[in-house]
Amino acid sequence: MRIFKAILVFLFLLVNLVIAQPSFADPIAEKSPEYAQITQQLSQLSQSRSNPSAVGYNTAEELQQKISDLQFQKYVMETTEDWGVCRNETGRTLAVYAHKPSKYSSVNTLFYLGNGKKTDDEWDCDGIYLPSGVNVAGISVPSGENQEQGGQPLFVKIVDGTQLVARTNPLTGEIELNAPPAGVFLAGELNPALPNLSQAQIDAQVPNAPID
Repeated sequence: MRIFKAILVFLFLLVNLVIAQPSFADPIAEKSPEYAQITQQLSQLSQSRSNPSAVGYNTAEELQQKISDLQFQKYVMETTEDWGVCRNETGRTLAVYAHKPSKYSSVNTLFYLGNGKKTDDEWDCDGIYLPSGVNVAGISVPSGENQEQGGQPLFVKIVDGTQLVARTNPLTGEIELNAPPAGVFLAGELNPALPNLSQAQIDAQVPNAPID
């Protein structure tokens, strides 16, 4: 009986080692400088709940939405060991920015991700490129700009650790994301600037993103 119990205990430990996430795995929060930035911003905004205009928000609801997004991003970074992964379920080719995480270099490169594919989890998908005329639900041009979203390309950034899924809404034609973006940038706000590509030009590209 003792031998039988010992075998059961051994099998239980073996199964846990195989299917459970290792407790010694390092979460992205311990590797990415973005974690400290998110934590600091979350602290500042939380202290300004009673005065949203002091931190650039028109209403308490807008401020609370931003706080909720940051809390979600902080949770993501604390509970995953993978870098950013982007999955394309849009029905078309998706342009994404990604780089191979390294302490020596973090140069972002524009890749083309085929429909139904996801980026390699050993790479860091930093976000998606939106050509002019392509809209994402809930995303608008950053405040202070007078141009419509459809007038120029945008870069929608995600935080490290995000498992992003992009889908096309069949009724509206908009792209829907399963996670809040960390930022939305216009072509002139980045260095180097975003290329000016149409969706037709992106569709014509041979998918070359690193994939699983």
